[in-house]
Amino acid sequence: MATLRKLVFREGEIYHIFNRGIERRTTFTEKREFERMQKLVKFYRHKDIPVRFSQVIQQPEEIREKLLAALYKSERAVDILSYCLMPNHFHFMLKQNTDKGISSFISNITNAYTKYFNTKYERTGPLFEGVFKAVHIESDEQLVHVSRYIHLNPVASGVIPDDKLESYQWSSYPEYLSLSNLEISQTDLILSMFKTIKAYQEFVNNQIDYGKQLEAIKHLTFE
Repeated sequence: MATLRKLVFREGEIYHIFNRGIERRTTFTEKREFERMQKLVKFYRHKDIPVRFSQVIQQPEEIREKLLAALYKSERAVDILSYCLMPNHFHFMLKQNTDKGISSFISNITNAYTKYFNTKYERTGPLFEGVFKAVHIESDEQLVHVSRYIHLNPVASGVIPDDKLESYQWSSYPEYLSLSNLEISQTDLILSMFKTIKAYQEFVNNQIDYGKQLEAIKHLTFE
């Protein structure tokens, strides 16, 4: 029997989305796989997708670049406020802009990545758990704290040492610090709540030990 989601996604509202590999398996094993997911995220955040990403990248460079340039100027189904890709799971903070925007976005990126991964490793079957977790963001305080939780994930989980957080390129944190030009995330809303980028950086980095105590903020992040 299929699991039914209690939460209803509404336009204009923000949600923390989380999913992990089925049986907690590793889903991103090396650099090219992280990069592939980032490209899928940037592609499928838009409302009207003309063709699949796998078809776009097969086009000659000139045509491919024109298609992507036009798409990136088009309406977005979701705004990605922050995200983090981890070896066996991912986090997104998403603002839904269109009806079913979040569900379609997560479905598109996970299905496309699963096809890529399965082809590469000659495997079959699902790669991610069927029903992703989702929590409605109800206040500015929750918004900034969950963004920090997402950005601290690599050190909180022990994937990288504390002093390498700013250079973890599989999250939106480098974008927040103007260290990346990927233009995946909409950083303005959260950064507008801080006087400077440096102030947001201190807000995140000064709480690394706090981030390691995940139980203390689970009520803000998971159902």
